[in-house]
Amino acid sequence: MLVDAHAHLLPRDYPPDAPGCFPRMEPIDGDTARLLVFGATRFRAREVFFDAERRIEAMDTSGVTAEVLTPMPPLLRYDLPPADGLSLARHVNEYTATLCAAGPGRLLGFGIVPMQDQDAAATELKAVREAGLLGVEIASNILGASIGDERFLPFFAEAERLDLPIFVHAMPAPTDRLPRSAMGTYVVGLEGTLAAASLITGGTAAACPDLRVSFSHAAGGFPLMVPRAQYFWGGTWNEEPPIPERAIAHTEGPSPLDHARRFYYDSMVFDRRALRYLIDLLGHDRLLVGSDYPAMEREDPAGRTLRSLDLPEAVLADITWHNAYRFLGIDPPR
Repeated sequence: MLVDAHAHLLPRDYPPDAPGCFPRMEPIDGDTARLLVFGATRFRAREVFFDAERRIEAMDTSGVTAEVLTPMPPLLRYDLPPADGLSLARHVNEYTATLCAAGPGRLLGFGIVPMQDQDAAATELKAVREAGLLGVEIASNILGASIGDERFLPFFAEAERLDLPIFVHAMPAPTDRLPRSAMGTYVVGLEGTLAAASLITGGTAAACPDLRVSFSHAAGGFPLMVPRAQYFWGGTWNEEPPIPERAIAHTEGPSPLDHARRFYYDSMVFDRRALRYLIDLLGHDRLLVGSDYPAMEREDPAGRTLRSLDLPEAVLADITWHNAYRFLGIDPPR
């Protein structure tokens, strides 16, 4: 079995009477694909983005048992007026639920919420669960604000109360320190780092100990930075017992690495050496398979690099599927 815990969808269309700020999916002459038009975004969406039959065919070809489906990041538009953001989220969530109903047990959907309105976002979590969706996707920053900012704590607390997992997708924020061509590479890594670190430094991880959170692309550079935070916290190298009087920034309670080992991380890091590091530092029980499909192509077959590590059978099974069901909070199929 293999669960792809980072895969994307797009609705095939939007209501004809939708607000002008909504996206559009325009037909392409002589093509089964459609063109996503949303602000400055122009994206050719293949049929597999919105057709359940095509998705399942692609899964079978790649050796994928199930997909965790989240809307493409361009739909996480927190700059829309709150009422329009809520309407867009509800349309996308309804489409996601309908698509997943065509492949029960194989297509596992996540919803979105209007994070620009914290009250509406927290309230909408209940509707997400009632629609049969298994969790919520959010961006790594909310209009430039860190997700660990205290203003977002009630949202995370409500997700914890409802037992809804959160998938944090890196959302590149424009910067004048790197060229625009780096948005999909280095800036994605920076965003993952900041998002994961902010949940620890902002107190959300401590305040919501039962909240399940996963990060796209292994939270970027975060796994390389957290040992430094561990040293500042404990004053020792190699996670040796802390010596508080030598620490630079010691706090009571769990250490940075303790918090980091409560998160989940998709293992889409493109290199077996990076995978080994994640397993060694964070633990194999924290890793999920992810592909970004169909925005990016999967390995052929899915999980090829992971399987090349010659991991013990039980470890491989955890990463390829057990951990995904633990993150989702549901029983795996028999």
